[in-house]
Amino acid sequence: MAHLIELRQVYKIYHMGDETVHALDGIDLTIDQGEFVAIVGQSGSGKSTAMNIIGCLDVPTSGTYHLGGVDVSTMQDDQQAEIRNKMLGFIFQQYNLIPKLNVLENVELPLLYAGMSSGERRERAMRSLERVGLASKCKNLPSQLSGGQQQRVSIARALAGDPSVILADEPTGALDSRTGREVLAFLKKLNQEGDTVVLITHDNSIAVQAKRIVRLQDGHIIYDGDASDPRAVVQPMESGSLSGGGTFSDEEVGA
Repeated sequence: MAHLIELRQVYKIYHMGDETVHALDGIDLTIDQGEFVAIVGQSGSGKSTAMNIIGCLDVPTSGTYHLGGVDVSTMQDDQQAEIRNKMLGFIFQQYNLIPKLNVLENVELPLLYAGMSSGERRERAMRSLERVGLASKCKNLPSQLSGGQQQRVSIARALAGDPSVILADEPTGALDSRTGREVLAFLKKLNQEGDTVVLITHDNSIAVQAKRIVRLQDGHIIYDGDASDPRAVVQPMESGSLSGGGTFSDEEVGA
């Protein structure tokens, strides 16, 4: 059976003046239906570039990316937009809700772009709001909600299109720790219900809430495995082997 997400020998190279930057340096990655995977790395590791490629927001310089068995690595912008609408649901750090639209209208918006009828849009949006426990707030404006509620609206919006993959980019970054834990618990619940969740974060304490961690450093995957393995949260001082000596900071070991 084909993998839901499959990246093979993916490179992303940027030319910045005289400098050539390998944001991704030949990575191989597969993610299957129903997984909860955290892609982790510090600034400059390549995790944001990986997210953009997985989310069909960018294409590789070379290599292939198959999403649901379809090669999307060479698609044009309009083709990528269609794939995004059909297969991907996005959750952003800053919620990206439109202030003048009420909660229901915000959740309906991607369905409107997909050309869905008004009746079906409303039905799907309300069903998504029920899943996140906010159906009673459907007429409220975003400004009338707490930060945690706004993030749950963005989760409902991601769910409304029945995506194959939920892609969450630092979803707790704008929240206090208690509310952040609630949002993470909700993502875990969605995964338990069968949704595929890919979480992008720089924070080890967030990453270990997933079942699997993929750690990036300098455009390379340096760990890919069980989130409960101690090696999942230890980042080497330099690229290379996971084993060996070296001193790690409190942040790097997740303290």
